Amino acid sequence: MAMAMTMLFRISVFLLLFCTAKATDDSGAETEAEALLRWKSTLIDATNSLSSWSIANSTCSWFGVTCDAAGHVTELDLLGADINGTLDALYSAAFENLTTIDLSHNNLDGAIPANISMLHTLTVLDLSVNNLTEFILNSTSLRMEHLDLSGNAFSGPIPDSLPEIAPNLRHLDLSYNGFHGSIPHSLSRLQKLRELYLHRNNLTRAIPEELGNLTNLEELVLSSNRLVGSLPPSFARMQQLSFFAIDSNYINGSIPLEMFSNCTQLMIFYVSNNMLTGSIPSLISNWTHLQYLFLFNNTFTGAIPREIGNLAQLLSVDMSQNLFTGKIPLNICNASLLYLVISHNYLEGELPECLWNLKDLGYMDLSSNAFSGEVTTSSNYESSLKSLYLSNNNLSGRFPTVLKNLKNLTVLDLVHNKISGVIPSWIGESNPLLRILRLRSNLFHGSIPCQLSKLSQLQLLDLAENNFTGPVPSSFANLSSMQPETRDKFSSGETYYIDIIWKGMEYTFQERDDCVIGIDLSSNSLSGEIPSELTNLRGLQFLNMSRNVLYGGIPNDIGHLHVVESLDLSCNRLLGPIPPSISNLTGLSKLNLSNNLLSGEIPIGNQLQTLDDPSIYANNLRLCGFPLKIPCSNHSNSTSTLEGEKEHHQELETLGLYCSVTAGAVFGVWLWFGALFFCNAWRLAFFSLIDAMQQKLMQNITHLSNMLCFSSSH
Repeated sequence: MAMAMTMLFRISVFLLLFCTAKATDDSGAETEAEALLRWKSTLIDATNSLSSWSIANSTCSWFGVTCDAAGHVTELDLLGADINGTLDALYSAAFENLTTIDLSHNNLDGAIPANISMLHTLTVLDLSVNNLTEFILNSTSLRMEHLDLSGNAFSGPIPDSLPEIAPNLRHLDLSYNGFHGSIPHSLSRLQKLRELYLHRNNLTRAIPEELGNLTNLEELVLSSNRLVGSLPPSFARMQQLSFFAIDSNYINGSIPLEMFSNCTQLMIFYVSNNMLTGSIPSLISNWTHLQYLFLFNNTFTGAIPREIGNLAQLLSVDMSQNLFTGKIPLNICNASLLYLVISHNYLEGELPECLWNLKDLGYMDLSSNAFSGEVTTSSNYESSLKSLYLSNNNLSGRFPTVLKNLKNLTVLDLVHNKISGVIPSWIGESNPLLRILRLRSNLFHGSIPCQLSKLSQLQLLDLAENNFTGPVPSSFANLSSMQPETRDKFSSGETYYIDIIWKGMEYTFQERDDCVIGIDLSSNSLSGEIPSELTNLRGLQFLNMSRNVLYGGIPNDIGHLHVVESLDLSCNRLLGPIPPSISNLTGLSKLNLSNNLLSGEIPIGNQLQTLDDPSIYANNLRLCGFPLKIPCSNHSNSTSTLEGEKEHHQELETLGLYCSVTAGAVFGVWLWFGALFFCNAWRLAFFSLIDAMQQKLMQNITHLSNMLCFSSSH
């Protein structure tokens, strides 16, 4: 009897469990695990990334799944998990506790299903950096606070109904998409919004003044759109703003004065690349928390306000490409600056010495202004400067001694000034980290110091258009950073820009870590032979030694410069044949060997066949072969060749006679009048006169040489 009762009890329990399970199946309900597995089954190649998603494992142990104490799924975080597929099957009524979905940085495509907004506990939805194309959210989600759809392929207008879909949004990011049309006025109803990012879209028309009603907004980024009109004064009501960016639009007019008075919490202010006008008022001193001020590429006028020096938190300033006038205010040195760019304006006067006292300043660009006078000759300053741009000014005097203590300097650009004298020998030891040295278009003279070869990280050397004399140092072969096998060792992580003559035209390189590798010694008075050791610099991308008085032959191993793209040896006195190894320069796209004394047959093969412009070899009277229309033969016209050689010898004799006469005159002055100057002051004055005469002599020699070069080319 007892056994029968026990058996009956077990049968009853079994039937109860069976019926319960049957009822559950019939209702269509599913567990959270089943819902996630169902979505997984629709994904493409999810086996590896979601290998832990299996009924053999506890749901709360699955990759990217977080549960609460009761075992319910609360967060789904699959950031960068290489998920491919759609969101169509993700929704389930089983997700009654899900608060966070982060599927950013994956390969999801298609639409955002409308039913996702039916997850009423959802507070964070991050679908950024995917390939989603259709924006569908049509059900109110009162708990949604964070919505990030940036970096997708959405197009069309921004939905006007967003305030109804998620009225309690605090963070909205729709950046890096293809949204077009105007910014919806309805966004002003998102009264709890603190961050609004709409940059990198195709938004047009004026900025709605209603956005000023977002008084809790802390970050507003509208950069890189096509917005027009002026900044509404109503924006000044956003008194909690710390980050304001409208750069790269078509905004005109002036910055509302009310913003300077009311937006006192600003830390970042980006308005560059617009059409803004007017001056920067002294009220900027109210922005006491300001750290980043970017105003470049507008038409701001007037002086730089001296009150900018009161901004003690200021780290980075870029006021370049405007119409600022006057001098740099001295108290700008009171800020805590790391980055200072005021290039391409109309600033004048001498450079304030206090700039060299900014110990934390790493990047300073004062190029393309009208600064004059000498750069301070003191060497007592210590600075952390890594990049210094002073090009295109009227600076004079000698090579700045202040650079002697800049041990961290990687970029020095003094192009197009009036700086004279010699390059000091200490540069090799005092600035050991230099990667870019540009002294083009100044009044430097004397020989090129061999100590430059100690700059083991140098990748760009530009000494063109000066008065340098003497030979090209053979020690340049020791510039190890111009070797391809050592190039990667010297990555500095710095961002810089340089303007160079590249493939026949001026080009701006703006790169990080990497730099074009080259040497430009053109338009000087360098003499002697081209050192054969230079062919060891196999990382060179361009080499320009044109418009000098170099003689001898082209090094036979010139073909070792395998990666060179531009080679210019024109307007010299180079003799002999073109080495056959030059055909090994397979990356060569610009070549100029014109206006020399080269002879023989032009090598053929490889890249040389594509360089079919005869001017490359022009005015070398004894060259023949392609691309010249001069056939190579043993019976060439000896008369014309002899006449050509005679003409070149006459030019050389004229140049030599000029040098001899001038040098004799200088020697005569020394011989007859040197003994008269026993007074120290007179003697110093006389020495200065002799130096000036020497410099003038070298200028005249260079001018004559260039005239001969040009006359022979015509």
